[in-house]
Amino acid sequence: MFRFILITLIALLTVAVAYAIGRPAGEQQVQATISAVESLGAGDPEGFARAFEPRPFSFPADHGPHPEFRSEWWYYTGNLETTDGRHFGYQLTIFRSALSAEPALRGSNWATNQVYMAHFALSDVATGRFSSFERISRGAQGLAGAQAEPFRVWIEDWSVEGAGPAALPMRIRADAGEVAIDLVLESDKPLVLQGDRGLSRKGPEPGNASYYYSLTRMPTTGSIRSDEDTLQVSGLSWMDREWSTSALGEDLLGWDWFALQLVDGREVMYYQLRRRDGQIDPFSSGVLVGANGTPRPLSHADVQLEVLAFWQSPHSHTRYPARWRLRIPAENLDLVITPYLADQELHVSVRYWEGAVGISNADSAAPAGSGYVELVGYDDQPSADQ
Repeated sequence: MFRFILITLIALLTVAVAYAIGRPAGEQQVQATISAVESLGAGDPEGFARAFEPRPFSFPADHGPHPEFRSEWWYYTGNLETTDGRHFGYQLTIFRSALSAEPALRGSNWATNQVYMAHFALSDVATGRFSSFERISRGAQGLAGAQAEPFRVWIEDWSVEGAGPAALPMRIRADAGEVAIDLVLESDKPLVLQGDRGLSRKGPEPGNASYYYSLTRMPTTGSIRSDEDTLQVSGLSWMDREWSTSALGEDLLGWDWFALQLVDGREVMYYQLRRRDGQIDPFSSGVLVGANGTPRPLSHADVQLEVLAFWQSPHSHTRYPARWRLRIPAENLDLVITPYLADQELHVSVRYWEGAVGISNADSAAPAGSGYVELVGYDDQPSADQ
């Protein structure tokens, strides 16, 4: 999403070399950050497969890894509540990145050309607390990996597991000490192939694209631990899956990604690609999924997005949008999107903002749903006090 979510959302090469060699596995205390947008240009695509045209999707195989491509991710976000209305947002993302197009020579059982990274975040709205964590590990000795059947992707004891061709139900588990999730995800709708039959183009050059599908409405139950409280929760989750080799173009500064689940049974995904000249890239696009599961592609021209407010991080001093009005006139949608917490900036090796948001109707202010928003590239522009 990541959601983190677009072609080579996080190119792990720079981080992986620094952390995966000679460092113990497990959660990392990050001392510095790298630019997500700059990292997208890292690595030589030579020898890797690229997304040039639509392809048939096959399950359960495509739930599993695609090592012929340089990077991919399994992206989960959700909004959950206790029976008395205590609200939580969560994110668990597992990234795979290949350090080379050829498998590592097996001179050692530790040798691998695959590096995995995971981000886990929890928003506890009642307490105003946002927690984020990162793990990086090599794809060797069972420390991290992915498989299609039975479906499993993991980095140590953070994992997603499923069974059967649909990999449903999926069970998500992540424990970072003071916070943890143990959730079971079903799906009310068939998966959605994003873009052109699953080919999501991000630019004009051939291969500047990813293969991308989503499960947009996943009823979720399970437990959340926040500090000393272990609570039973239920709600909705969203899954994004992408794999690719291509990087974003040099003229792109970053992106804003929205995954919205509406109370009327519809979902909206829209990503807005921002250019360095201040313009919105015409390859910005998305999808509206009807209550019956039928997807309708959205072009940049179909969506009107207006920033209504900003928030400046006290940690990084980065200035982020903090409230939006999103209109899709052809669908009679006019929505206001507001973060449940202002501070949902992840303090990991690639700095970005990703968090749970509430949705209301612009005309009546009536609740219209919940969702997740990801903001990348704002640390590459001057903040308000600079």
